[in-house]
Amino acid sequence: MWLYEKKLEYPAKVSATNPALAKVVITQYGGPDGELAASLRYLTQRYSMPTKETKGLLTDIGTEESVPGGYQYDLLKD
Repeated sequence: MWLYEKKLEYPAKVSATNPALAKVVITQYGGPDGELAASLRYLTQRYSMPTKETKGLLTDIGTEESVPGGYQYDLLKD
């Protein structure tokens, strides 16, 4: 079950821009191999699944893919 809370998991305090980090985030989300494309493929394919279990599995995978994570922010520091 999903619980939606409109708050940040980790507080963000932006003091300066970081073009290198912005490029990594855009690359991960955009394009045919990005996280957003993968997420949308899983979420649209769920409608053709024959059982509730497989629909649920693709829904879980699709929503997990849409969450940013695993970025190596410390590698992008100046």
